[in-house]
Amino acid sequence: MTRPLALITGASSGIGAAYAPLLAADSDFVLVARRVDRLQDLAEQLRKAGAAVEVLLADLATREGIAKVGDRLGFGDVRVLISSDVDPARIDDLLTLDAEAHVQLVRAALPGMLAADEGTIVTVASLLAFGAGQTGPRPPRRTLCTAAKAATVAFTRTLGHELADTGIRTQVVCPGPVATEFHQGLARTVPGAMTAEDVARAGLAGLRLGETICVPGLEDQSAALDALLGAESAVLSGGRRSDLASRYR
Repeated sequence: MTRPLALITGASSGIGAAYAPLLAADSDFVLVARRVDRLQDLAEQLRKAGAAVEVLLADLATREGIAKVGDRLGFGDVRVLISSDVDPARIDDLLTLDAEAHVQLVRAALPGMLAADEGTIVTVASLLAFGAGQTGPRPPRRTLCTAAKAATVAFTRTLGHELADTGIRTQVVCPGPVATEFHQGLARTVPGAMTAEDVARAGLAGLRLGETICVPGLEDQSAALDALLGAESAVLSGGRRSDLASRYR
């Protein structure tokens, strides 16, 4: 049988790197990141597991890097796209690119997937995507990061609706703190931080369960997401009217 080709961004460390070994038994790979030594080490590990591996050096914090990966996706042979994070430490300078990279890569991958009527698109966001309404005496400086992650969640959810009649699955993974190298490894000291391997494992299990949104640490996810959908529906249906709400008259 032909093994599906998975393109994984951010594959030199963290969540991106954690996905690859979990898929190695059944998939071949295009590994994308900036650090060639890390990519080569992972590639060798995956080849020993029987996978064919292509290494693609690209910095998705630049438009040139996005275009380079987009060109590779344009070959039309990728059936699994796992679009992991741009380093949050650079988010202040790279908000547009952090939110844009997922969109551009999906746009490049979709024609091939649609032609084959099969594929899987996974984007990695964060619990911060749901944090815009949260306040506190000293809220963290997270405005731009929250906006970027919320955009990724909205994009992936909406895309899933538009692709519902095709053979393409979409999923957005929203972990809390993850013990990776980001922010100089600060999250490794945060109580309750999840491992990157567990995040990737949850994402793949969620795909098997048919989840469009995967929150790896959320126990009663269905109830929470049903409540979220109910609140969204109330705002949309209640606000779709021609006359002003009474408080504005």
